[in-house]
Amino acid sequence: MFHKEGHKIILTTLVIVVAIFLLSDSYIETLWIAKTIQIALLVLLILILQFFRNPKRHTILNDQHIIAPVDGKVVVIEEVFEKEYFKDNRLQVSIFMSPLNVHVTRFPISGKILFSKYHPGKYFVAWHPKASEENERTTIVLENKTFGKVLYRQIAGALAKRIVNYAVEEKMAIQGKDAGFIKFGSRVDLFLPLDSKINIELNQKVCGGETIIAEQ
Repeated sequence: MFHKEGHKIILTTLVIVVAIFLLSDSYIETLWIAKTIQIALLVLLILILQFFRNPKRHTILNDQHIIAPVDGKVVVIEEVFEKEYFKDNRLQVSIFMSPLNVHVTRFPISGKILFSKYHPGKYFVAWHPKASEENERTTIVLENKTFGKVLYRQIAGALAKRIVNYAVEEKMAIQGKDAGFIKFGSRVDLFLPLDSKINIELNQKVCGGETIIAEQ
């Protein structure tokens, strides 16, 4: 199953791959050159298909749990001052996604969407300290009766050139449901209340929609 954000890119890539594949068979007389081009095209197509895959996840709805919004590796767990919305200290958990990870963003908790804002910006590598505040990004705040207000931020990386955000202010979010997509390498930051019990460790690989990041 592939994410809807990838349908156009997958179709375009498939048409180009098939066209060049046929042309190389017809017009390139040196066999090893033709086969090298064809193998490279097949690898490209496989990478595109892998990037836009959208595997089904089994989310267990629980208002006491914050679940991973994306697949990837935990690169930050620390107390920080959140400048944009809360303007106070929060627990930050950052998850880095390589181009090989699933890039679907899922709502980490159910609740009302209080805030949803897009910020144009730079394209530092996603693990750069300045990426959270200077890269292209979106900031979304959900309010949940158990956790209170939780902020997550989609951050573009050096390769990411488009962030898709489905969160609309005043709408209700359902934990684990599709919240957006980041195209080609990126990171997501979570900002949680200080009394949250963190259930993951640095460098741990997490599964979007399933891994419990924190609980109350």
